[in-house]
Amino acid sequence: MFDFVPTMTRSLIFINVIIFFLQTITTTSIPLEWMALWPVTVQPGYVGYPRFEPWQIITYGFLHGGVNHLFLNMLGLYMFGSDVERVVGEKRFLQIYFASIITAALSQLIYYSLVGGEPYPTIGASGGVFGLLLVYALCFPRRTVMLLIPPIPMPAWLFATLYGGIELFQGIAGTQVGVAHFAHLGGMLGAWLFFKYWRRR
Repeated sequence: MFDFVPTMTRSLIFINVIIFFLQTITTTSIPLEWMALWPVTVQPGYVGYPRFEPWQIITYGFLHGGVNHLFLNMLGLYMFGSDVERVVGEKRFLQIYFASIITAALSQLIYYSLVGGEPYPTIGASGGVFGLLLVYALCFPRRTVMLLIPPIPMPAWLFATLYGGIELFQGIAGTQVGVAHFAHLGGMLGAWLFFKYWRRR
């Protein structure tokens, strides 16, 4: 049924959906406590929060905060990941995706260490999706991409640049509380670094 979607892209979507289903049926907070990304250090006065564990820089990318969160990330994974995987192959596709997930996590950890505040978990595949968006724009800069809201067509290079600029502005301005803007930018940075390294070799 989904044979038109490349193998690794399809597998990642399937895994994310299955884990979200397991999230919704569990009656405990164990997935959020153990798999979400928590700050490495917590300011004095905040006690009783889950602690950071090394595996969280990967596992957080498979948790989602709701159906809309999951849908938008999986839509982006399908839209951009499919063609990126066809161009770079399965192995490099996974390397780009997980490099983006990891650098997104590291960016979020650095951001929290600088601003502090109440500890909160970071979840979602957005860092990986933003990384794939950047590589998609590098591979197909003039291909037309359609915004969802509003439905405005634009070349992929402009789409990626616009989204990156919006994330930077919102991150600095502190708008959209609860959205890890610097993690998204970290995902783009990780994908760019890996892609440049791969092209150089």
